[in-house]
Amino acid sequence: MSSNLATPTRIRPGTERSRIGCPPGDARNGGARKRSDRRRRGRRADVFLLAITQSRNPKTASESMRDAIRAVPTRRSKIPKTGETPMRPIRLLTAAIGMFAAASAAVSNPSFWKGEWPDTDFSTTSVDDWSEILSGGPPKDGIPALSDPTFIPVSQESRIGEREPVIAVEIDGETPRAYPIRYLTWHEIVNDEIGELPVAVTFCPLCNSGLTFDRRIGDRTLTFGVSGKLRNSDMIMYDRETQSWWQQAVGRGIVGELTGTELIQLPTWMESWAEFETRNPDGLVMDQPSWPRTYGRNPYVSYDSSPRPFLYDGELPPHDVPPLARVVRVGGSAWPVERLAEEGEVTEAGVTIIWTSGQASALDTASIESGRDVGTIRVKDGEGRDVPHDVMFAFAFHAFFPEGEWMLN
Repeated sequence: MSSNLATPTRIRPGTERSRIGCPPGDARNGGARKRSDRRRRGRRADVFLLAITQSRNPKTASESMRDAIRAVPTRRSKIPKTGETPMRPIRLLTAAIGMFAAASAAVSNPSFWKGEWPDTDFSTTSVDDWSEILSGGPPKDGIPALSDPTFIPVSQESRIGEREPVIAVEIDGETPRAYPIRYLTWHEIVNDEIGELPVAVTFCPLCNSGLTFDRRIGDRTLTFGVSGKLRNSDMIMYDRETQSWWQQAVGRGIVGELTGTELIQLPTWMESWAEFETRNPDGLVMDQPSWPRTYGRNPYVSYDSSPRPFLYDGELPPHDVPPLARVVRVGGSAWPVERLAEEGEVTEAGVTIIWTSGQASALDTASIESGRDVGTIRVKDGEGRDVPHDVMFAFAFHAFFPEGEWMLN
């Protein structure tokens, strides 16, 4: 097998040129360095393609995204000027993602999935075009959902940063519980039972969608796992009882026996750990899982400031709303968080939406705690009761609610 490793360049004595950050005699000087950079970019793009096209690769979707980011090399000796974009690396990465999407779309057909999903009824579905469903990289359960997690008192928690986001679940008559995003980033679904209420706490990093559902359907209680599939860049969940597929962003069955069935969304919300801790000093927080993950680290560095979503080729939002801008969805209406941050409180369409600062983005910096402030959203009805809602990316709202109402200024 031939090697594509860069061949060292020989430099004759007396011809060295000194450059900042590159000592005399370094073989990376001048054109040799540029050729080495190109080869390194090519190798990293190859690694990225290999990782995300191996359907049985144990990598999580998070790790695949991290490989994509690593495919863009850095050069310490040359810092781009303000506003300058390293176009070649971005083109390489875009091409790699495009090739993966094309390859995945080519096998977006139930006949290719039957081996992994022998008990799923693909003849019953609400999906009109199977090419909408792509592999996110990992196989079924490659991202391990959690069931029956352990909890510790709020007063005993010392690992979570004050600004880190958690999903707050407060059920009447039960001790409030916090589900840290530092864990949900790597597991995406937590099957739990609060009192007599079975719940599924879910988080899709690619859509920033954090929703909590009642797991009961009729006289059955479902247990959810991560399918490894995406639709409009949103996680497709599945239930272990019927092997039906569910769209996380809307809580609706889309493939299998339970197609068309809707889960009941509970009025939970995402807030900073400090907010939850202050309001619920006697509450509970989910303990750190035993899985070998770098909890507290964000594998999707700078994702929420990207120009386009990952593995999404659908229509972008109208009104010049950036695709990865956060919006508050209540029913079929969306309020841009940017507007809410400016106004602080808005009462429209029968709800009051309140924005307060202090919550870090989980999709910004490598350390979740250090992410930029995106604020906390609370939604109340006319009687002051919490309302089910979601804080999701604009592209996802438009994809799943194409006729939705945009609540602009």
